[in-house]
Amino acid sequence: MSQIERIAVVFAAARSGIAAAANSAELEQVRVAVFGKKGSLSTLLRQMGALPKEQRAEIGRSMNTARDELEAAFEARAAALKHAELEASLATGAVDVTLPGRSFTLGSQHLISRLTAEIVEVFRGIGYSVVEGTEIDTAYYNFTALNTPADHPSRSLQDTFFVHDRFGEAGANAAVEKTVALKGESDVVLRTQTSGVQVHVMERQRPPIYILAPGRVYRRDVADPTHLPQFTQIEGLVVDKGITFGDLKGTLEYFCEQVFGADRKTRFRPHFFPFTEPSAEVDVSCGICGGAGCRSCGGTGWLEILGCGMVDPNVYGFVGIDPEVYSGFAFGLGVERIACLKYNVPDLRLLLEGDMRFLRQF
Repeated sequence: MSQIERIAVVFAAARSGIAAAANSAELEQVRVAVFGKKGSLSTLLRQMGALPKEQRAEIGRSMNTARDELEAAFEARAAALKHAELEASLATGAVDVTLPGRSFTLGSQHLISRLTAEIVEVFRGIGYSVVEGTEIDTAYYNFTALNTPADHPSRSLQDTFFVHDRFGEAGANAAVEKTVALKGESDVVLRTQTSGVQVHVMERQRPPIYILAPGRVYRRDVADPTHLPQFTQIEGLVVDKGITFGDLKGTLEYFCEQVFGADRKTRFRPHFFPFTEPSAEVDVSCGICGGAGCRSCGGTGWLEILGCGMVDPNVYGFVGIDPEVYSGFAFGLGVERIACLKYNVPDLRLLLEGDMRFLRQF
């Protein structure tokens, strides 16, 4: 077979392979087989040197013509395949505008944040202002100025997180090193109640005082269905002329009605708190049994919601307010407990576990 005949055979095979390629990948395989370093056309070109001199011109022209035609055929087929593949991709990935759009879950306030805001708004509506304080305070404001002496059980290491500050210098930077430890000699604590905010306010503001102090508090409690080591507390304080226990009772009955509804009853039971005298616990009728008695309320028909009382005159002595001129009352409640009682949640821990299946119910 002559060289020209070999060129014709290679050319025919290449044209056939280009036409038969069903996609870009198969066409690429044909390109490599023909134009590649070891391809059929490249092999013929390398053999040109072995031909007689008088045949090289004619065979060279044939080779160039065959190569140009194959390259044109290859580019045309490549363009056709690319267009067909694009059309197929568009058809497969087409968006059906008649289908409903993708929905996105909107975020919302956590139940505790929302209920805190609701309680604050109840008291704002009757003239209270909101005051916030630091979550770390001195034992003086957390205990002493609230008529809680140094030998009181709540000031023991078993009940309170004490914070120890240790200061030191590191080279010329005088960096401050702070470590937290449970040491009784420390005078700084993670507040166990927001009542300390009341002392700060009474030190810098003269009566009349009508304030609400919400915030996180910390106690060395083991988490169980009725206790948490960290929870949200709201304390209230009123100091004015002529304030009586009747004002306290009316205020808290109004609060309970706004939060729990008019069908829930309230009652006051005598109790003891170091910073109020007389003191009381406030109960609300059980929302499950309606006050008839069930397992949730221990058969009593009542559930405890908060503590309150008239401000002890000794507390006024720490802030320079004359108890012969002014009187007042204070109360404190845990928002997590209010949430459990309002929505009949059996375990405080459910509020903090972050289980969206539970939280979305509210």
